[in-house]
Amino acid sequence: MGQLQLIENKFKLKEMELNALLEITQAINSNLPEEALFKIFNFTLRANLSLKKLALFVLDSEWKCKVNFGTMHNFTCVALESRFAQLRAVTRIENDESPFKEFDFVIPVFHKNNTLALVFVDEQEDMGTESSNFIQALSNIIVVAIENKKMARAQLQQEAFRKELEIASDVQQFLFPDQLPNNEEINVEASYLPHHRVGGDYYDFINMDADKFLLCIADVSGKGIPAAILMSNFQASLRTMARQTQDLEKIVKELNFQLLQNSKGEKFITFFCAIYDKTQKKLQYINAGHNPPLLIQDGQLKTLSTGTTLLGVFHPLPFIKTGAIEGLEKFLLFNYTDGVTETENEEGEEFGEERLNAYFEKNATKNLSSIHQDIIVDLDTFKGNNGYKDDITMLSCRVK
Repeated sequence: MGQLQLIENKFKLKEMELNALLEITQAINSNLPEEALFKIFNFTLRANLSLKKLALFVLDSEWKCKVNFGTMHNFTCVALESRFAQLRAVTRIENDESPFKEFDFVIPVFHKNNTLALVFVDEQEDMGTESSNFIQALSNIIVVAIENKKMARAQLQQEAFRKELEIASDVQQFLFPDQLPNNEEINVEASYLPHHRVGGDYYDFINMDADKFLLCIADVSGKGIPAAILMSNFQASLRTMARQTQDLEKIVKELNFQLLQNSKGEKFITFFCAIYDKTQKKLQYINAGHNPPLLIQDGQLKTLSTGTTLLGVFHPLPFIKTGAIEGLEKFLLFNYTDGVTETENEEGEEFGEERLNAYFEKNATKNLSSIHQDIIVDLDTFKGNNGYKDDITMLSCRVK
């Protein structure tokens, strides 16, 4: 072969390589899916380099064979041996007894000093540095493009998740009352510390008429947008029922029915609801599987546990009973969710109800804001380096 023929062959090879790279680039710019890019890679190498055997391994969460042809073994089912992942240069495979003995060379593909892929090929008569470089370049373009696609998808998913949290957080903020009473007759204080940006706790205070008010606290199973929407529907049902009746049993039964309709039995809510009549000095309440609130009157502590099971599980409710306390004129009612008592220290011990009761035996006369601050400090000290594992919500009501 003359010198002119050699130059002409080299020129044709370079032209072929450039055309192949251009085709790949156009495919990437057309935003073709990953499978289509690998098919183009397969066709380009087989057509232009006359390769008879090839296996392309790509590092995802683990090494996987994405392209394979011409081999006795199906390398999509063969695990990559760790020794290959350490290679940094084109390496001849010699004296090998593994399935990879079918190949003659392995060509590593790098990006920013990270090995992203490994190309296993057979030896050709004209296999040289230029062919290896072309395989390496083509593989690099394909693999980096796919990596960029994955990163873009991950960013979109992260942005969608961030937006979901933002929406759920906004929905949840609308659940809580804008203002709580603080006057000569009654003082209501609330503290809400979500474990994540969006929690599953809810509290409310509703003036039913000039002499009666309703207060409640609830905890829904689950978090995020589904929990926020479910609690939003729960709040709407509660406020609608509170305008129609002052019968606690009717309110709770309807809330249970609406919850079952909305959640199809897949979610449940623990719920405590009380109505206080200032004229009759009477407190009526129903506890639906919630942490029993503390009622403190004349230095005496009482837990309010009468009621029913949690809501959203049974219809009709298997049992329900309204608790009633007469002669209540001056008292403190402390409501909380299980994030308070289930806070754990570094030894796995829970804060528990006994510590909470002990606090109120000594500090029930403090103003409500100080009580909430004290409990939060106690919880923070108790847990040590442990994190909180649930939302913490407290709702206190003092009738003076």
